[in-house]
Formats: sequence, structure tokens, C-alpha cells
Amino acid sequence: MADIRARLADLDQQIALIRENLRDLVEQAAAYSGGADEELAQQRIADQQAELDQLTKQRDEVSRRKT
Repeated sequence: MADIRARLADLDQQIALIRENLRDLVEQAAAYSGGADEELAQQRIADQQAELDQLTKQRDEVSRRKT
């Protein structure tokens, strides 16, 4: 049970960091002008969103094991 709590805490921390990264990237993207910069920003946002989705899924799976 302690392992599950530790894993959940780790996942929650990673998720918080990714969400903060996403906020920063969205702010940066709003300031960009030009095709290459916008494309790069969009790709970075998509990558971070995919990572967030994966971490959220992992947290949900670990959470189900806890109960």
C-alpha cells in the first residue's frame, strides 16, 4: 500500500510539472509569430499533452489498485 501511495505521489508531481510546462508553452506560443516557430510550439504542446495523458492514465490505473 505504501508503494502505491509513493507511486501516486510521484505521478501527481510529474502531472503537475507537465501541466505547468503546458501553461508556459501556450503562453510562448501566443507570443510567437512565423510558421516555423508556431509549428515547433504546437509540436511541443502536443508532446506534453500526450505525456500528460499517459501519466494521467497511469495514475488512474495505480489508483484503482489502491482500492
